[in-house]
Amino acid sequence: MFYTDNKLQYPVRVEKPDPLFARALQQAIGGVEGEIRVAMQYFFQACGARGNPKFRDLLMNTAAEELGHIEMLATAVAMNLEGAPLSLKEEVANDPVGGAVLGGINLKNLLSAGLSAMPVDSDGVPFDMSHIYASGNIAADMSANVTAESTGRILATRLYNMTNDPGMKDMLSYLIARDTMHQNQWMAALEELGGATGAFPIPNSFPQEQEKQEFSYAYLGFQQDGSAPAPGRWSEGQSIDGKGQFVSQPMQPLGPEPNLGPAKPNSGAQKEQL
Repeated sequence: MFYTDNKLQYPVRVEKPDPLFARALQQAIGGVEGEIRVAMQYFFQACGARGNPKFRDLLMNTAAEELGHIEMLATAVAMNLEGAPLSLKEEVANDPVGGAVLGGINLKNLLSAGLSAMPVDSDGVPFDMSHIYASGNIAADMSANVTAESTGRILATRLYNMTNDPGMKDMLSYLIARDTMHQNQWMAALEELGGATGAFPIPNSFPQEQEKQEFSYAYLGFQQDGSAPAPGRWSEGQSIDGKGQFVSQPMQPLGPEPNLGPAKPNSGAQKEQL
């Protein structure tokens, strides 16, 4: 159950409307790095969270916060679009070359939403939920969430550097700070789940003796000349999960050349395949 008090989580102000920046802000709403993605990701992770209820609480509270971030960004998009022309003729009169695309403005914001934000990215592509990761494994989900917040923070810093509007910089500095917190809270949750030595490999419920352990910590090189790949922390010493030793070795084919045999009759194959 969700509630609203009709107030923004943080003030949103625009001193000089910038329709082109409004298009850029759409990426933070409906892009794969955006707020719709994380809000829905944390929501569905929370809905499927089993075990200690505090993890569900953490996920659901953060999902609710991300909904508030969507509201902030949608408000910012609408406020920046206040400077957009309402007709193609108006733009063509000033810049015939830019008329067809309204100087870089996404036409959907005008034609479909009346100068308002939409659940789309900066190119007008609707967010289709294909980047929602909710595995049912709390450690895997927390790992995915660190990545989600990292890419979101990268996007927010790029947007921050794209604008000179003090209000937009202020709002984005707040969102960047929340991304910092969220990265840390997901890593803290992983630490509480056992950290690298306790949570990994994921799922830690699968007995490692049932996997081909000679390959569990082998860094395989696929250089055609058989030379060893460039060494790194991942190729020697104790594994990060503390359960093995990294080794580096050229990969040799272990299986034969595949031969699937003839095609089945009436399968639509050529007669040479039968």
